[in-house]
Amino acid sequence: DKRFCVSFSSLQTRSLLSVFEEDAGTLTDYTNQLLQSMQRVYGAQSEMGLATEQLSRQLLEYEKQNFALGKGDEEVISTLQQFAKTVGELNTLHSELATQMADRMIFPMIQFREKDLTEISTLREIFGIASDEHEAAMVKYSRLPKKKENEKVKAELVGEVAYSRRKQHQASMQYYCALNALQYRKRVAMLEPMLGYTQAQINFYKKGIDLVSKKMDSFLGSVSSMTQNIQAQLDSEAEAMRMTQRELLSMEDTVYMPDRDPAPVNRTLIQKAGYLNIRNKTGLVTTAWDRLYFFTQGGNLMCQPRGAVAGGMVLDLDNSSVMAVECEDRRYCFQITSPNGKTSMILQAESKREYEEWICTLNNISRQIYLTDNPEAVAIRLNQTAIQAVTPITSFEKRGEGSPNPDRLENKEYMHKTSSAPEPEDLIVPGTPIQFDIMLPASEFQDQNRVGGRRTNPFGETDDDCSPESDDSLLQQVFAVRFLGSMAVRSGQTQEVIYEAMRQVLAARAIHNIFRTTESHLMVTSSCLRLIDPQTQVTRIGFQLQEVTQFVAHQENGRLMGFVVEGRDWSEDDEEGEPSFSAFVFESNTEGDKICYTISLGKDIMEAKKDPEALVQLLKNMPLTNEGKFLLLDNETGNTANGGAPDEEESEA
Repeated sequence: DKRFCVSFSSLQTRSLLSVFEEDAGTLTDYTNQLLQSMQRVYGAQSEMGLATEQLSRQLLEYEKQNFALGKGDEEVISTLQQFAKTVGELNTLHSELATQMADRMIFPMIQFREKDLTEISTLREIFGIASDEHEAAMVKYSRLPKKKENEKVKAELVGEVAYSRRKQHQASMQYYCALNALQYRKRVAMLEPMLGYTQAQINFYKKGIDLVSKKMDSFLGSVSSMTQNIQAQLDSEAEAMRMTQRELLSMEDTVYMPDRDPAPVNRTLIQKAGYLNIRNKTGLVTTAWDRLYFFTQGGNLMCQPRGAVAGGMVLDLDNSSVMAVECEDRRYCFQITSPNGKTSMILQAESKREYEEWICTLNNISRQIYLTDNPEAVAIRLNQTAIQAVTPITSFEKRGEGSPNPDRLENKEYMHKTSSAPEPEDLIVPGTPIQFDIMLPASEFQDQNRVGGRRTNPFGETDDDCSPESDDSLLQQVFAVRFLGSMAVRSGQTQEVIYEAMRQVLAARAIHNIFRTTESHLMVTSSCLRLIDPQTQVTRIGFQLQEVTQFVAHQENGRLMGFVVEGRDWSEDDEEGEPSFSAFVFESNTEGDKICYTISLGKDIMEAKKDPEALVQLLKNMPLTNEGKFLLLDNETGNTANGGAPDEEESEA
């Protein structure tokens, strides 16, 4: 069936529209050629034989036109072939048929060209104007500020968007109906003139009637019945489309208003398509936003510009990261970053539901769910797992994958083997709150900037030797990381507690739609760990290296790493304090194994300092910088190891 349904953001509709328009253009060209042939027959009475022969050849060309929607035209092709044969047989019997040919052959074809084909061209222009007006209205609406919102201006823009959408919808419905009807009228327009021409020949010439009427009566009757059936189908289709138009036009304006969709967010999608605004840099400090049509295909994000028949790849989504961002006081913005952190783009959705569905869909694709045998079921199962992960529980079943990968542990000197996989409730108390950000109080920020003093750790830990002034460490390595969350844990002697903390932190972020993360610089030295604000160079939090009891990278997602810090709980009035443990989870721009290796090296240096001979041996085995520090790898942040000025380029993390 060569009809298509209407949907403003449907990739199938956009592709079908291009095909239908191409078919209409091909039909226009062919109609003009066929009409020229008919006019030659009408005007060239003295060369009637030659003109009729050319008409016969032109009828056979219909089969070779390669219409984009030519499927189903077999009856028309076979009928035209039969007409061409008949015209050849009657070639010697043609004479003056001016009146008959003008009424039965030339006039229907001219009427088809001037009425139907011209109508298509006019409706296409109207549809283009309506689409441009809708685009302009959406651009205005997209510029609505989020912080200083003017209700009057917002109401006017919302009304303008609804009006332009309704206008575009009406124009598109008329245009689509005309394109659908053209497929039926094309058949009638091709067959009716030839039917009239043949009947005029038979009626005008007695001899022609005696010669061919017996073998042509049944054929002409079938052609007449076929055109009537096609016309009946057209009438039925037109009535159905009119009913659909009336139903759509009776809907409220809220249907066309953005951000008014009552449908719930679908977090298990593995495919998504629709319009998004993309931010493009136009200069060193200037940007521009373009509204383009995006869709996902496999593991790729695609974009289809206006006028293009197909889309092109924009970004490979496998293992990429997607997070919400604040950008130029615009709502519903999110950022996609490639696995290596070198490529990123910022996009804006038109509604909150679209915004959340795009983020969930891209995250599902990033996990390569689409490569599984049943991706929809996998996405649903992962979503249910995320819900269960943040639901208060009293007991767990043992996880088969709870223990670390033995092969991975054998190849990493800094990892510690675990004897067995403990129960999750033995690692973390069910219902333990999760902290998703490390906020530096304003008073502490002022104190550090004023006197450069050490700050009080909000987690109750101490960092006596973690200040920049007192750090004479042999090791200083900086990593760009994003803090995902921290929580209190029961144990600090097993890596399983870190894996469980990772699972609960990521699941809580997914189920509560917490996509925003804080970027920091993690400095690893041979005495402490410091989390530094990349803009102000203020230490957000610091830990003594001997307080770090466990550290490990995720077994599947190598960019995830975490560590456990031991502290003291003084709430029981114990002079020494009860030991307490906290797990911290981070996402880095590089492999978490590198951070873990650096922490392990720092601990080795810390232990070696207790034995001068061991320290000398360690220094011999490791390359050093000109400053006498251990040479590991280039700092990811682009800064010096002692916390130089941050890069002024936009962060790709």
